[in-house]
Amino acid sequence: MKYILFILALTLVVKANAQTELQHTPKGAAYQIFTHNTGDKIKLNDVITFEFIQKTDKDSVLFSTYAAGHPVQAQIQASQNVGDLMEVFPLLTVSDSALVKVPTDSIFAGHEDQRPAFFPKGSYLNFILKIEKVQSLDAAIAEKNAAVEKVKATEVTEATKYIADHKLVLKTTPSGLKYIITKPSLKRKVLKGDTVLVNYAGRTLDDKVFDSSIAAVAQASGLNQPGRTYEPIQVIVGTGGVIPGWDEGLLLLNEGTKATFVIPSALAYGAQGAGDDIKPYNTLVFDVEVVKLKPIKHPVAKKPLAKKKPVAKKAS
Repeated sequence: MKYILFILALTLVVKANAQTELQHTPKGAAYQIFTHNTGDKIKLNDVITFEFIQKTDKDSVLFSTYAAGHPVQAQIQASQNVGDLMEVFPLLTVSDSALVKVPTDSIFAGHEDQRPAFFPKGSYLNFILKIEKVQSLDAAIAEKNAAVEKVKATEVTEATKYIADHKLVLKTTPSGLKYIITKPSLKRKVLKGDTVLVNYAGRTLDDKVFDSSIAAVAQASGLNQPGRTYEPIQVIVGTGGVIPGWDEGLLLLNEGTKATFVIPSALAYGAQGAGDDIKPYNTLVFDVEVVKLKPIKHPVAKKPLAKKKPVAKKAS
């Protein structure tokens, strides 16, 4: 609703100012500032949070942060090209709105073959901007660090609750990996460089299965994995082919062992997350089974040579 009202209001402003002559930046972008709020203008190295709508000359919306559900951030730098808008941002202050028209002839200069039909020669890529927040670089970094620390603390709290709710009795390695052997085995132990075939099911802390090599688990969880072959995956242990929590955890197991790993984000996908299900700083839970072990030839550790005892000489 807020987005719709903003569009309606801005459309009226644009039409009311349609006859106003546009101003131009040195690189050739045309612009019009709709508001003139008081306050300091945006400066080099400031970090801005802003909303924008990207449109064609025929008012077709190409992208909208309002529709995406969140604004974007950018650090103000010297302008490198007409499309980066860095010539316009320093003309604005917090709460200002503006129209910026970027000539597509400049955007596609030198690679006309990439010009889409909705951007004919002489047309413009139009941005409607609204500045929501302006921060110094130090303030933006401090805010981001505080947010990260809050998320990290939440991760620990949620993982602790999951373990308690599921009554798991886990061992913890120095790296922070938590695990429990649910089916021990006396077969050969996994060593670095060995190839193992592993069945698994991966879950988030809300018990949502996001991946599995087992057809029955995938079906029961409603996973949509078109073209997926349900069979144990092959892992060469300790070579970085999987997340660190797996590389470490598999070395704790034997062929035939089943285990549950509770892997903190630092040993999984960290601050980036992975896909829609694994958010940044998410602890993950994996049920794993080492179905088969294909060992490599490992060097045999040499036993230290026994020191010869000194022979006591007889006194003459």
